[in-house]
Amino acid sequence: MKAIKILAVLFLFILGSCSSIKVNSDYDKSVDFSKYKTYAFHKRGIDRVEISGLDKKRILNAIEMELSKKGMTKSENPDLLINIFTKERERIDVDQYNAGWGYGWGYGWNPYLWGGRTYVSTYVEGTLYIDLIDARKKELIWEGEGVGYLTENRERKESQINEFVAKILAQFPPK
Repeated sequence: MKAIKILAVLFLFILGSCSSIKVNSDYDKSVDFSKYKTYAFHKRGIDRVEISGLDKKRILNAIEMELSKKGMTKSENPDLLINIFTKERERIDVDQYNAGWGYGWGYGWNPYLWGGRTYVSTYVEGTLYIDLIDARKKELIWEGEGVGYLTENRERKESQINEFVAKILAQFPPK
C-alpha cells in the first residue's frame, strides 16, 4: 500500500512538471555575457510586432520582471537592446478511436464496425521570440524561442505570457 502511495505522488510530481511550452535558445559562443548589465527595448523592432497593444505591454513587462531578477537594469545607454517577434498559426488535430475487437487487417478493424469515432480539435499555437542585441556592435548575441498554446481567456493571458517569458529567459545567460 505504501508503494502505491509513493508511485501516486511520483506520478503527480512528473505530471505537474510537464509544460506545454517548448523553449529553445541559441547564442554566440564567443560572447562574454557577464559584461551585460543594462538593457533597453528596440523600439523600431517592437513597434513592428503585429499583436495587440495590451499583449505587447504584457510581454515587455514580463521581460522587465525577469531581467530584474537577473540583476539587470533598464537604461538610456544600454549594453543590450531587446527585440521581440511573434507568430501564430492554427493547428488542427484529428484523432480516430475504434472500440471493439477483430482479426486481421490492421488497427481499428472489427467485424461489427461499431464504436468508431473521429474527433477534430483546433487550437492556436503561438511562438514568441526574444532577441538580445549587443547595443554597441549592433549584433545579435542571443535569441530565445517559446512555442505553446495560446488562450483567449483574458484572466489567464497575463499569467500565460509571464510563463512564456520566464521559461525563455531561464536559458539566459547561457551556462
